[in-house]
Amino acid sequence: MNVSVLANTLIGSEIIKIGNEVNELKRKGAEIANLTIGDFDPSIFPIPAELRDEIIDAYHHNHTNYPPADGILALRETVVEVLKSRYALSYTTQDILVAGGSRPLIYATYLALVDPGDKVIYPAPSWNNNHYCHLSSAKGIAVETTVENNFMPTGAQLKPYLKGATLLALCSPLNPTGTMFSQEQLEEICDLVIEENECRGVDEKPLYIMYDQIYSLLTFGKEHINPVSLRPELKDYVIYIDGISKCLSATGVRVGWAFGPEKVVGKMKSLLGHIGAWAPKAEQVAVAKYFGNNELVDQFLNAFKMQVQESLDTLYNGFQALKAEGFAVDAVVPMGAIYLTLKIDYIGKTTPSGDLLKNSADVNFYLIKEAQTALVPFSAFGTDESVAWFRASVGGCSLSDIQKMIPRIKAALSKLK
Repeated sequence: MNVSVLANTLIGSEIIKIGNEVNELKRKGAEIANLTIGDFDPSIFPIPAELRDEIIDAYHHNHTNYPPADGILALRETVVEVLKSRYALSYTTQDILVAGGSRPLIYATYLALVDPGDKVIYPAPSWNNNHYCHLSSAKGIAVETTVENNFMPTGAQLKPYLKGATLLALCSPLNPTGTMFSQEQLEEICDLVIEENECRGVDEKPLYIMYDQIYSLLTFGKEHINPVSLRPELKDYVIYIDGISKCLSATGVRVGWAFGPEKVVGKMKSLLGHIGAWAPKAEQVAVAKYFGNNELVDQFLNAFKMQVQESLDTLYNGFQALKAEGFAVDAVVPMGAIYLTLKIDYIGKTTPSGDLLKNSADVNFYLIKEAQTALVPFSAFGTDESVAWFRASVGGCSLSDIQKMIPRIKAALSKLK
């Protein structure tokens, strides 16, 4: 049966594909440490109890009808205050759009700004920009980053591609690497965007930045920075993506928000109004109350971040110990989010059964089988399959799971020739 060209050419999420295969093995009895999906096991990382109680109370008070298309006013007012108190950013309720998590907001940003054939620049690795380019018929340009800069793009890397581009998609802390921009790195990029926009004619679309900071409150000893705080003159050209999904371990609660220039946010609101991608009203009511209480939020964040960092540090230290023993592995110091960047440089090796590990996917599935450990290769984030770097997400594993997997990885790698 014939379908659209878009449907025929759509590529599903590589992360979900790996996760599904892991779940199938687990259903067959395998015990696998699943570090694939950027999600939380609620038995290990539950949402704040006070937020849970507010959600229940909102349903008891019958907040079950349609919310306003841009989000309930109380939540947008809370976001305005949070932006002032935590980021020193000044926005109004008209500049804010609430939706069911960050995905619809990212997609709406693409659709509101990008025409078919428009140039969109994004770093590789990064999360899903290749797919959003396909969905919006954009000309995506993946700029490959390096470990020397913690896989964050530099101005020098981006500069050759900025001329005529419509959108620059950035994220910090970055999914999949868990690394962050330094102030100097981001200032350099901001200045290039300002310079590019100064060269454009009145009838030309400007170069916009989409700045995904969904992990901005989940950092470890590093200061989160953002474009408009560094360069206020960029305020009309930056669309931020944010929400509670990651910082409150609340991925299933589905409350996110975008903020930026009202003329763009208004178009995004119209787009999502046709799709109906609203966050449920009861959850919006609950988040408006809970997230506005900085003392409660900070109490949760302090304990939550300590728990996440302990898992990340344990995995990092385990890989550094393997490296010290001579294994061809490495890890990047965790800075933010729930991810650790791992190098497992065994492409080209042969398994005990005689199979050649031809690419990063082969290495990954070898570790699933032999070490009962599932990661995501950077090829799922826009890099080549020859790249030997992987994302490990600690949200779905206990500290004990992580401690137990290191010896299994060591044993599995020891078998390769």
